[in-house]
Amino acid sequence: MSTFWSAWVIIITLICLAFVFITLYLNQKNYTGVEEGEEMGHEFDGIKELNNPLPKWWRNMYWATGIWAIFYLALYPGLGSFEGLFGGWRSSNQDIRSIAESKAAVVASKEAGIRVAYDKEIVHAEEVFGPIFKAFAEKNINQLLADDDALEIGQRLYLQNCSQCHGSNARGGEGFPDLTDKDWLYGGEFEQIKQTLMHGRKAAMPAWQASLGDQGIKDMTAYVLTLSGREAKEGSAAAGKAQFAICSACHGTEGQGSLALGLPMGAPNLTDDIWLYGGSERAIQETLAYGRNGVMPAWKDILGKDKVHLISAYVYSLSNSK
Repeated sequence: MSTFWSAWVIIITLICLAFVFITLYLNQKNYTGVEEGEEMGHEFDGIKELNNPLPKWWRNMYWATGIWAIFYLALYPGLGSFEGLFGGWRSSNQDIRSIAESKAAVVASKEAGIRVAYDKEIVHAEEVFGPIFKAFAEKNINQLLADDDALEIGQRLYLQNCSQCHGSNARGGEGFPDLTDKDWLYGGEFEQIKQTLMHGRKAAMPAWQASLGDQGIKDMTAYVLTLSGREAKEGSAAAGKAQFAICSACHGTEGQGSLALGLPMGAPNLTDDIWLYGGSERAIQETLAYGRNGVMPAWKDILGKDKVHLISAYVYSLSNSK
């Protein structure tokens, strides 16, 4: 924070505190010229206003709150760049933009003798809950599926870390796969799901607009729609089929996807009615023209392998009975 903005924050904060104290002080005295308990001459819907003082407990509570605010601001960081009288204390490492930066900041804070409250909480949580996660991580998938506690913890981890994209019900949305069905781009077995969570996935559907042109995109879309038993309003399915060789390397000659080829490459099956980015004629045209490059982040360094093991078991359980 620059010197200017630091001074700005300090001045505004002190002005606000001064205003609070002045207001409380002024409200301790009667400046109205009307005796306490007497009418003020105002009436609203039949309710007359009386000149009553503020309750002492209420006023004293605000005095105490204001005084505590002064001590708090003096002891802890918060007033601009002022680090507080405690010194060497902060709630968390600021301006972190990546996991690598976060880890580096933790090391730097320790070496500088700075007490970071969030880092201490993380260490404490690992000491308390680490052994629990480790014990679950030593169980195989069949044991985890039979363990309600394990699945409940896996569900909580899922809700905290995965539901933002896949939804709290795990049914996904446009661009985010449904985790409750049997349709998987990279394989739905437990170890495959775990692999996806640990290392992430990056889609690589190229854009074909430059190669095929507008008419070629319409023709290819028309053919793709025929693979799932539908017809297009635009383009020639026959012309699209003649060019489908450029797609078959990933989707297979029959358009059944990479899993049908025994390769978990992430190329979807084009013969069913399951579409990650929409199966309408317009949506397929957009996919072909501009490509799709969705990213599933890697969770290995964020959650650790023990927690990933539990989330994988929970996700697996959504489409597989115990």
